Amino acid sequence: MVKYIIVVLALFMKQGHCPGGGEVIMLNKYETIFIISPEVSEDDTQALVEKVKGLIEASGQIESVDDWGKRKLAYPINDFTEGYYVLVNFSSEPNFPHELERMYKITDGIIKDIIIKKDN
Repeated sequence: MVKYIIVVLALFMKQGHCPGGGEVIMLNKYETIFIISPEVSEDDTQALVEKVKGLIEASGQIESVDDWGKRKLAYPINDFTEGYYVLVNFSSEPNFPHELERMYKITDGIIKDIIIKKDN
């Protein structure tokens, strides 16, 4: 009997239902890399990194942040040949990456970005 109840609960939760009547929020894993313009000062670069981290923390969970620093670009972007790279691994709801992408596009100083959904 107990085994049957556990199987039913597992199936129920897999379908997105919670026994308490609410919905189970499924978090997806993502990684994002963004490149900051080399014209941005060191203090402003760190402020920009903190801004992105704060936005992600407000809507998800940060797993790791890798600050790669200033590196040469594979090809020129907006006439820049180098940029400041930051990699962030995080978990969030499926609709959050669209908001993050919008924020990247309107933020001065970010010259390139990508968000990739990882396999859970």
